[in-house]
Amino acid sequence: MPELASSISSASAGFAANAAYMQQYVERVRAVQARIAATEHAYTERARKAGKLLPRERLARLLDRGAPFLELCPIAGYRMYGDTDGSSAGGNLIAGLGFVAGRPCLVVVWNYAIKGGTITRVTTEKMLRLQEIARRQRLPIISLSESGGGNLEGAGPSDPWGAVGFLEGGLCYCQQAELSAAGIPQIVVAHGNATAGGAYHVALSDYVVLVRGQTQLFLAGPPLLKAATGEVADAETLGGAEMHARISGTGEYLAENDADALRIAREIMAQLPCAPVLTGDQPARPPRFDTAELCGVVPSDPKTFYDVREIIARIADGSRFLELCAELDPGTVCGHIHLGGHRAGVIGNNAPITPNGAKKAAEFLQLCDQSGTPVIFLQNTTGFLVGVEAEQAGQVKHGAKLIQAVANARIPKLTLVVGNSYGAGNYAMASRALKPDFIFAWPSARTAVMGGAQAAKVMRIVAEAKLARKGAVVDDATRDFLDKSAQAIEGGLDAISESMYCSARLFDDGIIDPKDTRQVLLLALETCLRARHVQLQPNTFGVARF
Repeated sequence: MPELASSISSASAGFAANAAYMQQYVERVRAVQARIAATEHAYTERARKAGKLLPRERLARLLDRGAPFLELCPIAGYRMYGDTDGSSAGGNLIAGLGFVAGRPCLVVVWNYAIKGGTITRVTTEKMLRLQEIARRQRLPIISLSESGGGNLEGAGPSDPWGAVGFLEGGLCYCQQAELSAAGIPQIVVAHGNATAGGAYHVALSDYVVLVRGQTQLFLAGPPLLKAATGEVADAETLGGAEMHARISGTGEYLAENDADALRIAREIMAQLPCAPVLTGDQPARPPRFDTAELCGVVPSDPKTFYDVREIIARIADGSRFLELCAELDPGTVCGHIHLGGHRAGVIGNNAPITPNGAKKAAEFLQLCDQSGTPVIFLQNTTGFLVGVEAEQAGQVKHGAKLIQAVANARIPKLTLVVGNSYGAGNYAMASRALKPDFIFAWPSARTAVMGGAQAAKVMRIVAEAKLARKGAVVDDATRDFLDKSAQAIEGGLDAISESMYCSARLFDDGIIDPKDTRQVLLLALETCLRARHVQLQPNTFGVARF
């Protein structure tokens, strides 16, 4: 397999400027995560008095030491639904891919240190994505639960009473039941409060660990019970751990404290089947070029050209790349690599997708599907090429074939948005809408129906044509108005296309530091490959308590 060369000089001023731009954006994301952590840390004294571990302390004790953990959707809800500064982003969930007792799993930690771990619109949307990942990757789910139930503040003006969130919450419970029936184990530790919706999350799990003196599991707590029925009961009698272990049978294991509960959860995982052992197609080799250089590959100006092969050279084993149809439409790059010893295909963009580019990518996807080769999409496209020549060459037809190939390919699909992701090119390059197994973004990612400048020009042309039809005179005042409108459109679209805005709305599974790209893609790839060898034992209704 040929080795790629590189024309990038890490000592150049351009490289330094690109790296500085990228690093500044990485720091913005990290600053949000630091604010979330600081909000959690402010709860330390209260947690200690209650004899509890903080959410991330629980996570650390659960996970295998030294094993990788990839957090997913960490800034979901950033500056949405009352989050003014990012301190409550994340949907009150800390979630990701990890290893427990040597077994890969999806871990979900309810962040009770932020708003009591209450369930918001972001919580349910994030949980739905996590459940989708668990189902597709056949991963056991371990939940460290402590939630005050639904947040009655609603989701802002668009959903003031939480009606939509209520529907999505029900879908979460439906999918929990479906996961159980599919044979995907769900283990939950009820560390503390589990009220209303939080209670159903616990009870719908297959294994329930209760914590003596901490678990409070009920549909209605003592205040609501008194208000609704007049009945008076203390929390322990109504829904404490000992009651559920000895009387209701809602839990199978009774732990003495947080640490003991996490020990039990690890032991439950240890009795599940071992994960399949993966063997690569060849020995893994590091790239010839430093992966840290990925921070300086993408120009700070999204209109400046760069070669996607520069990225491939810094993630592929040995920087080796066997390109398909290199001479046919160089704007769409397709070829084979190895990543960590595993076969993989790559589709990347150097220009808008032309009819020939769409045909080449669709053919390559079918070849990969035939050989069972996973595909990595490196998105950087302004969309499909437009114009008379492109349309007469069948742009719509060939673009549709590419989207059809992406949607129906049975192989693992990993997407990384490294630059522009506009229009139908976003779909054709396996965006979230086309259901890739995982999708991540670099800080430089931009996702929208079109670029801001293009949208401004389109709307100006439409406005001028409307005035012309009316026979109106376009004077200086009108031109000034059109100029200001164009600026507003361009600025608005650019603002809503930037990576943090999109990641907050779950367009992706997280923004990653470019330096971590190879590690993240390899962990995601191995998760997908392992899933192909997991044998599930489905039943009709899932595991129910009697």
